[in-house]
Amino acid sequence: MNRLERAWYNGARWPKLLWPLELVYKAGVARRNRQFARGQKATWEASVPVIVVGNITVGGTGKSPLVAWLVRWLQEQGWRPGIISRGYGGHAPRYPLYVDETTSPDLAGDEPVMLAQQTGLPVAVDPDRPRAARKLIAAGCDILVSDDGLQHHYLGRDIELVVVDGQKGFGNRHCLPVGPLREPLDRLTSVDAVITNGDLSCPTDASTFGMTLTPNAWRHLSDGVCYPIEARPFTGPVHATAGIGNPQRFFNTLDALGVEFERHPHGDHHRFTPQDLKFADNRPVVMTAKDAVKCRGFANERCWSLDVEARPEPALIDYLRTRLSVL
Repeated sequence: MNRLERAWYNGARWPKLLWPLELVYKAGVARRNRQFARGQKATWEASVPVIVVGNITVGGTGKSPLVAWLVRWLQEQGWRPGIISRGYGGHAPRYPLYVDETTSPDLAGDEPVMLAQQTGLPVAVDPDRPRAARKLIAAGCDILVSDDGLQHHYLGRDIELVVVDGQKGFGNRHCLPVGPLREPLDRLTSVDAVITNGDLSCPTDASTFGMTLTPNAWRHLSDGVCYPIEARPFTGPVHATAGIGNPQRFFNTLDALGVEFERHPHGDHHRFTPQDLKFADNRPVVMTAKDAVKCRGFANERCWSLDVEARPEPALIDYLRTRLSVL
């Protein structure tokens, strides 16, 4: 977490000096929303249902694990889901880019590759999300889930789900750059449901549900073999590295599992290099699943990832089943 992000969440007063920029930012958001509402900017409506899983704050909230759970659940219900992603951090020579578990994160970004590996389902990356949607529909998908894209109104949607980090909340509740909000908090009154990753009281009239991120496996990066959480395949202290939106959540999980570790936090979407995994000792290195996709090409036998899965409360499943029945 950089200095500005720490200030947003630690009650620092100096970010409020940036209030003129916040006014400009909020005016831009309001103008864009009016343009879509009045039809001055066109929204493309897909021929299949579209579910957007997004957030209103900068940084990670746990939405990608929820996307992974959601598409697997949809498949169990008989749907043929596909995943749309912006592909943040990737630089493909052309779009849309079809992603599978062998795709380089340098092309697709880390989260799309992780989702392809975890689900085995079609993933299309494109800054132009409607174009990605058309590719997935042509491939036979009959329902689409957009990982992020709450603010991308060019793609129409049938259901909007917002994931909120229960540990970090909304910080100082200001919009960028004074605070972490991508949109004012009243945006939550217009979404379909809010899912809190951890305990948090949300200022919204939308349906609110809870979820947890639960560790489910230790994955060996060199060969992909998974071991149960209770059968930890290494002993002694480890180096724990995380380049995600909230590294502390990963470190807290290791603490809860009784792992002794030295922490090495990085910024979200950090571009790992072999040097990042080199330490003076010979201890194991443990990382998140999102970071593992960027390290698999140069990881050694000491490297492990901690795989987690989203577990939403049963009421969310009932809610989704009811909403989908009328689409």
